[in-house]
Amino acid sequence: MQVPTFPLPALFLFLHLPSFLAWKENFPCFEQIHPWVHREGDLVIGGFFPLYLLAVKSLTGAEHPHKACNPHQWLHKNYQQVLALMFAVEEINRDPTLLPNTTLGFHIYNTYHSDARTLESSLRWLSGQGQTIPNYSCERRDRSMAVIGGATSALSVQMGTLLELYRFPQVSYGPFDPALSDKGQFPSFYQMAPQDSFLHLGIVQMLLHFGWSWVGLVVPDDMRGENFLLDMREEMRRNKACVAFIEKIPVSERRHEESQVAFMPRIMASSAKVIIIHGDTDSLMILRYSQPHTFSLWKVWIITSHWDVTMRPHNHDGDTFLGALIFSYQTSEIPDFKAFLKTVTPAKYPEDIFLKSFWVSAFECPDEPAKLEQDCLLNASLEMLPLHYFDMTMLSLSYFVYSAVYAVAWALHETLQTRPEVESVRDERCLAPRHWQLHLSLRNTDFNNTAGDRVVLDEEKNPVAKYDIMNFAMKSNYNEVLVKVGQFVPQDPLGHDFTICEKNIYSNWLDLKTLQAVCTEHCGSGFRKVAQEGEPVCCFDCVQCPEGKISNQREEPLGWTLTCMALSFSLLTFLILILFVRHRDTPIVKANNRVLSYTLLISLIFCFLCSLLFIGHPTTVTCLLRQTTFGIVFTVAVSSILAKTIMVVLAFKATRPGSRMRMWVQPSVANSLVLICSGIQVILCGIWLGTFPPFLGTDPHSEPGHIIIECKEGSSTAFYCVLGYMGVLALASFMVAFLVRNLPDTFNEAKFITFSMLVFCSVWVCFLPTYQSSKGKAMVAMEVFAILASSVGLLGCIFIPKCYVILLRRERNALEGLRNKSDPRSKNFAPETLPRA
Repeated sequence: MQVPTFPLPALFLFLHLPSFLAWKENFPCFEQIHPWVHREGDLVIGGFFPLYLLAVKSLTGAEHPHKACNPHQWLHKNYQQVLALMFAVEEINRDPTLLPNTTLGFHIYNTYHSDARTLESSLRWLSGQGQTIPNYSCERRDRSMAVIGGATSALSVQMGTLLELYRFPQVSYGPFDPALSDKGQFPSFYQMAPQDSFLHLGIVQMLLHFGWSWVGLVVPDDMRGENFLLDMREEMRRNKACVAFIEKIPVSERRHEESQVAFMPRIMASSAKVIIIHGDTDSLMILRYSQPHTFSLWKVWIITSHWDVTMRPHNHDGDTFLGALIFSYQTSEIPDFKAFLKTVTPAKYPEDIFLKSFWVSAFECPDEPAKLEQDCLLNASLEMLPLHYFDMTMLSLSYFVYSAVYAVAWALHETLQTRPEVESVRDERCLAPRHWQLHLSLRNTDFNNTAGDRVVLDEEKNPVAKYDIMNFAMKSNYNEVLVKVGQFVPQDPLGHDFTICEKNIYSNWLDLKTLQAVCTEHCGSGFRKVAQEGEPVCCFDCVQCPEGKISNQREEPLGWTLTCMALSFSLLTFLILILFVRHRDTPIVKANNRVLSYTLLISLIFCFLCSLLFIGHPTTVTCLLRQTTFGIVFTVAVSSILAKTIMVVLAFKATRPGSRMRMWVQPSVANSLVLICSGIQVILCGIWLGTFPPFLGTDPHSEPGHIIIECKEGSSTAFYCVLGYMGVLALASFMVAFLVRNLPDTFNEAKFITFSMLVFCSVWVCFLPTYQSSKGKAMVAMEVFAILASSVGLLGCIFIPKCYVILLRRERNALEGLRNKSDPRSKNFAPETLPRA
């Protein structure tokens, strides 16, 4: 028996352990509940897996009351983790490049959701297969290199507390826990799983996708559960979703009394139709024992990747969680693993007592050895088992076990390669490295496994998890399946990170598209919302609107009407623009300055569209843009009309013999005039935005009992300067057009401009007093109406007559027609004598 040297604090700790941890005799069922499997090798790793559930009795409490030992129950699907370790070890031992001339062995132990029993398994690993004597090893411990274990954070802490005393490397394959990344407290601890930093974002995106705003949360009563709860509540609040209830599942040892707590009946009785469950298989197993043995037809379950929802007690015929949507770790397929599983039988591994026990339990084999070999060993295969017993697809925990074995193997390989050559001549006992020498190599682990995925153990390089969204369903043949229906990849751009295919979802007889997971249905027409005191914002009462009040709707008819009008008129203007471009070489288009006509039509399109900035829920951006956009685009339109009017005057005067005005009748003059006039308005708007810009505000006074969200104009002086400047340009255009309205018919656009500016000025003169006396939505509606009416006036008076001639009176759109229509006194300045646009 070897007596290794241990630090004094370790000895002190063990001397104060309960006496039942030290001696086998105090456990009459010790071999039953503490089996182990080993395979010899030059170097040995330990594997700790939760294979049995021992402390929880059935709800009846009537099974074996006279026995000193609690009946144990297999967690069948967890055995895949053992097979993943065995498969990895066999692959490594066949690989001539990894650990050459060195065989890797393993010891496999069962762990429990119990501090005492988990510490006992860890102590047996340290002490050997004899009595569990603290600080003594009954084996050659110098071959024991590292431990792979910790399916849950609780198990990792329990094991790490003991193993850390001897600096034994421990590689956890359970969910990532930020608390375990503290190298000051756990310097010998490494985590394989990726970080779950963005899991709550993916779940909230699913809620938003289906329009669910009233959900329940179920979490374990530990720090990981609290952190997830904090993240979820904040993200849900940000997206206007509410928590209907919170259930915290205790994570203490499993006792018969705990299984009587009515968690599931409380959850099933809640008003929430969508339940989010976060936790691991151990901490949430109590839900399985407290659930009713019936199907749930009216709940949707959203489950995180740490809980294998398919695993359940074998005596539960039905399953409440059918139809669940599961955020499962996205992992690659390990080559040949499925083929390996198909070959696994107790006959292939006769020394594996776990496998034999698993086989008897899963296939319900007889206890007699002869019948066992005849009925179960020859004709059975793992692929024959249903999903809740075994999965032929590698699960995420098994994938991390596989990668953890390779990480330890690469660390051993590097440590052996870097050992001084002087040690190579020593005896075989000194050839094996010490377990504490692996830490440097483990910290620097960085390689690609056989599936091509990168494996790192440095928390700073640990990637963020990607998720497949799986659907737990039952097919028509009553076989349970997990179907991929989407994915969440946080690294992808926003809008592409979350995808889901609804047609592939088996929704457990529920239509997810029409499922209303809300606290209160939307109030109908004629009713308004009244908040419920002490309740979340998602819960409200619908009360009838008082007489004479207009009920609030998701989109008011007035808003829909104005929106449709704006879009229709902008489309009409666009069609007129196309018509003018196609007939650009006809006399009527040429004579009225093509470039200015195009500019005016384009600006009118934006005039109609800018009214959309005033419709709908205001935001900071729309508040900043709507008045300045309106001012600039209308200034361009009015400037184009002013330029058209001035060019008509100049063209008429330029036709006189010896006139010096001909030099001014140039397209560049008209374009410059538009740019200068518009530029002044741009400067005014820039000063407005730079000094006291519009902003998003509220009005609690206009309507008693309501707070109206609206856009404040910021500087009223700047607003009226912008509006006044536009009015000056419109008045100037009207005056010039009025003065030249009696020009010969060839130049009759002055008449159209006169009428258009008369309409324009009339609308805005009426608008100002009405705008001053209106409040809230009426004020906004009045401005939108003024924008549309004035724009329609410009479009109708200037361009509709021209469209009539182009489309229906084509003979008047010819040069001869224009000459015949012109006044005889003006025959010396017919259109062909004018400068062309």
